[in-house]
Amino acid sequence: MGVVNTKTVTGRRDLHFATIDDCISDVHKIMAADLEGRHSPLGNWSPGQILSHVAAWIDYGYEGFPVKALPWPVRLIMRKLKLPKMLAHGMEPGVKIPGVAGGTTGADDVPVSEAGPRLIAALRRLASDEPAKFPSPAFGELSNEDRRRLMVRHAEMHMSFLRLGRPVHDRP
Repeated sequence: MGVVNTKTVTGRRDLHFATIDDCISDVHKIMAADLEGRHSPLGNWSPGQILSHVAAWIDYGYEGFPVKALPWPVRLIMRKLKLPKMLAHGMEPGVKIPGVAGGTTGADDVPVSEAGPRLIAALRRLASDEPAKFPSPAFGELSNEDRRRLMVRHAEMHMSFLRLGRPVHDRP
């Protein structure tokens, strides 16, 4: 099976999480669908990789990022031009971090039964009053509210690649 160009994938779920609790609710749906064999990923990652990746990027703000910060002029452009669009309209799929093998980090291929609870814990931490300790390598320092909104937009984009439907064994 070849690599899917995620920029052109059709049939993704249309997700918009107004709150972190909305995102947690969808993680529970994904976990239930996994137990029942009712999910089909549309991109290159398994459901466990998707959930693990989103959890990792939330945790990086508290534990440190494994990638170097972009040069300050690029961060300034990202913060002023890209961040407002992402916060308002979501993230685009298929973006890769230059110089990072595979284009990103944190997409550990683990079972949904492991990745789901990890993401829920990360989302609860994000919702708490605990401030992040590390600035974004792409945007620099973010307010807690902007960090929450950015991480929820990140979750929407990745989790949209998981279709939830009838059990696989019930399909024609």
